[in-house]
Amino acid sequence: MLTLLLDLDGTLLDTNMDAFVPAYFQALSIHLAPYVQPEVMLPALVAGTRAMMASLDPSRTLRQVFDEKFYPSLGLSRDGLQAHIEEFYDEVFPHLRGVTAQRPEAVELVRWAFHQGYRVAVATDPFFPRKATLHRLRFAGLPPEDYPFALVSSYENFHFTKSHTAYFAEFLGRLGWPDDPVLMVGNDAHRDLAPARELGLATFWVNAEAPDKSGPYSTGRGSLSDLRSWLQSVDLKGLEPQFKTRESITALMTAAPASISSLMEETSPASWASRPAPAEWALTEILCHLRDTEVEVNQPRLQRMMVEGEPFIAARVTDIWAEERRYLEQDGRLAFHAYLEARMATLETLNGLGDSDWARRARHSIFGPTTLREMVGFMTTHDRIHIQQIWKLLHPPA
Repeated sequence: MLTLLLDLDGTLLDTNMDAFVPAYFQALSIHLAPYVQPEVMLPALVAGTRAMMASLDPSRTLRQVFDEKFYPSLGLSRDGLQAHIEEFYDEVFPHLRGVTAQRPEAVELVRWAFHQGYRVAVATDPFFPRKATLHRLRFAGLPPEDYPFALVSSYENFHFTKSHTAYFAEFLGRLGWPDDPVLMVGNDAHRDLAPARELGLATFWVNAEAPDKSGPYSTGRGSLSDLRSWLQSVDLKGLEPQFKTRESITALMTAAPASISSLMEETSPASWASRPAPAEWALTEILCHLRDTEVEVNQPRLQRMMVEGEPFIAARVTDIWAEERRYLEQDGRLAFHAYLEARMATLETLNGLGDSDWARRARHSIFGPTTLREMVGFMTTHDRIHIQQIWKLLHPPA
């Protein structure tokens, strides 16, 4: 199955962001004027948006990042203003439809993609609250009530913006890491396509005017109407992701705990210790396994490779820990937070490495001669396997 990631503004929806964003900010300032002076509101909005753009913290959603910058700038608490903000998105934001225009070819494409059985998701830059994003889908003639998108990114449920390659890794994680071809479709070469390509995804550049059909940012180019015929002409196996570079591997390492955190929120607390079958792990067991593997396997291996010349790395049998350490009786949330803390320490180590460090060599008892980059790649594969496992817990077969 093809996973089709579709950008929203400028791709599915004709949006002039230079006009839309000022109109949006002005409407919000006017609506909140009885509670916050506009000259205070606008700088706070800008500061919050910039904080979201800069964040690479897998422990905080973009909403949390925004709130920590926005509300202190206003001298107000979120609770004190939340009802009025919700009112704005319910009653005022829909009137911004006039600053946008529908693209009939976008509706036709999405209908065709669903008919083909593709997994269709909306990979829009998650600066906006979910309500605002769903309104913009309605502006585009694609109401979420009628189109069962697999995922729509928003600031409540994402940890990174499209400024970062980790956004696309998180997106795939939130979809359960499907082992399928993936295509990112967008109009902005620098925000939609370049980070996706850096991760290792195939891309289609919408409305690219260059006379040739190839380029550093895209696998394919053309109008949105061209995309359907392009997909019918290519071998979909050629669109399978390739996670081989240092940048892509680091993005996967960064996004894994963010994806798991969001998936956890979709799981009822009562089901955390429930095994789907006697031989399968419950969510709590998976989280304990990730914690212990990060601390007792991943980090020691990295340290050995940094201080020893071509060390021998022995394979570890870790699945037996679930019973030996009585994972099912532990606190799953505490296990996740310990895993998150350990992973952030791992990332700090990786981010401090130079090219020569990533090329350091070792000998693995199963894989044979290897490098530090390949070893970290194995770690990301391990993450993806368990994200798929968590996804299956949330979406059992009918």
